[in-house]
Amino acid sequence: MPAAIEARGLTRKFGDLVAVDDVNLSVAPGEIFGLVGPDGAGKTTTMRLLTGVMAATSGTALVLGADVTRDPEAVRRRIGYVPQSSSLYADLTVMENLRFYADLFGVPRAVRERKTAELLAFSRLEPFTKRLVRNLSGGMRQKLALCATLLHQPEVLFLDEPTIGVDPVSRRDFWLLIYELLREGLTLLVSTPYLDEAERCQRVGLMDHGRLVACDTPIALRSLLPGTVLELRGPAPESAASLLTRLPEVRGVETFGDTLHLTVGDAAGALPVIRAALEREGFADVRLRPILPSLEDVFVALLRDQEPSHSRVGQPQTENRP
Repeated sequence: MPAAIEARGLTRKFGDLVAVDDVNLSVAPGEIFGLVGPDGAGKTTTMRLLTGVMAATSGTALVLGADVTRDPEAVRRRIGYVPQSSSLYADLTVMENLRFYADLFGVPRAVRERKTAELLAFSRLEPFTKRLVRNLSGGMRQKLALCATLLHQPEVLFLDEPTIGVDPVSRRDFWLLIYELLREGLTLLVSTPYLDEAERCQRVGLMDHGRLVACDTPIALRSLLPGTVLELRGPAPESAASLLTRLPEVRGVETFGDTLHLTVGDAAGALPVIRAALEREGFADVRLRPILPSLEDVFVALLRDQEPSHSRVGQPQTENRP
């Protein structure tokens, strides 16, 4: 079956800056694909290239078999795109925004009435049709932006960091809507800096400095991490981290909330050495145990092997590259 989204050698340069560097990816029809990476990785630029908002310097982008560069209008009629910055009109109500976008997409009147009612029920925005957009919460605005994009019934949906700045409950509700769309057969490409959201995708691509560093299912990506991850819980984790980074048995130390994740080659051999070193320095009251690696463990390890990044994966950041 042909891919719903395909990039071949996709590259975008801004002078000497390579924002997207020879990216190759393929998204199957009906799949939800997550594009993940730190600030400045090139996620937004990749989205813009795939949707025809921006022209590629080289390479090709195909959506539903159509070349985005050669026939962008044919592609745009069949896709939906929710960018980072809201395109909603703050001084219009929820219903006025939906009517405006129905006009913009040329949705027939008979269809728009039915579709608007379906989307308002789908997003649970029915009680707020007369509320001005500027008075909506961040989560409600994102739901409305999604509804406006779905009015013309796209086959492929691009969501660029849709839950940035949204509270945890609204993030969960938004992902429930995404899964409902997936059940209806849409193909979705979602960019996110949140690793827990990446876990929800069927396949994940990690971007760093414009390159696609790894691409596979979340389970398969975890197998890329060599060695074992140990979780350390105890007082003064930052001081413990300073000590542990000096041990040859420890390949990497990362802070995860109030815990440390240590990457080691051989857990059986490393555990007694680490415990002894902690006790010598007065860190006796700590708990140390092997755990299954998370996607963030894998991504941090992969990025550590690449050129230095300016920010951590998994933090709520905004794409700064053009």
